[in-house]
Amino acid sequence: MNREELKNIVEKCWDDRALLAAEESRSAIRQVVELLDRGELRVAEPLGESRWQLNEWVKKAVLMYFPIQEMRTMRAGELEFYDKIDLKHDLAARGVRVVPPAVARYGSYVSKGAVMMPSYVNIGAYVDEGTMVDTWVTVGSCAQVGKHVHLSGGVGIGGVLEPVQAAPVIIEDNCFIGSRCIIVEGAHICEKAVLGANVVITGSTKIFDVSGEEPIEYKGYVPANSVVIPGTYPKKFPAGEYGVPCGLIIGKRKASTDLKTSLNDALRDFNVAV
Repeated sequence: MNREELKNIVEKCWDDRALLAAEESRSAIRQVVELLDRGELRVAEPLGESRWQLNEWVKKAVLMYFPIQEMRTMRAGELEFYDKIDLKHDLAARGVRVVPPAVARYGSYVSKGAVMMPSYVNIGAYVDEGTMVDTWVTVGSCAQVGKHVHLSGGVGIGGVLEPVQAAPVIIEDNCFIGSRCIIVEGAHICEKAVLGANVVITGSTKIFDVSGEEPIEYKGYVPANSVVIPGTYPKKFPAGEYGVPCGLIIGKRKASTDLKTSLNDALRDFNVAV
């Protein structure tokens, strides 16, 4: 079936779940997940200039994939799993290095040249070419991670399946995400951005560009080439005034900077202690 035929069946099943009993419906949903696994279909697609298109119908297919799959026992040596979703296979043929006990679920896509240290990539996620998924990183369901991104140790990339209209986390090409950063709720990190350790960005997190004479405020969005560190801003509550977490853009990544520069080097460019 072509893409339009698959979309049509998925939308009909979404509106009438009784149709899931039909083999044609199950086959279409499984084909969507297979295309996700091969990287031939995406939950969100880049349109250029940091614009993205959300494919809600693909998320609907993933959600309906769960009820049509049977629970089963899976084993990897002494490790035992009991679940509905297979793990990815044929990693050598795909050109992906996966260090035990890293796990990528079937229905996620991990491109050639990517490296998965002990980490987790969930169904619907897309990890593009040459990206490092470092130790204890979590790439949540449907998250979109670009080419040559470095996700440092302990980074948490949030997933989203419901509501279907909710945008996934997007991290564009050549970004460097520092250790223990948390990026959730459809936050959008544009190309070549650098996030220092422990930066937390949600869909509502305020991000202030403080590199000029007056601050410029963004929300859940980091512009291209930005260098971001964690900060706070004052907010009044009934019990008093307290510091609320935010992100601080302290400058732009220099055009002359090697894309493979370390996070420490990028922050030192702006006289930030590391």
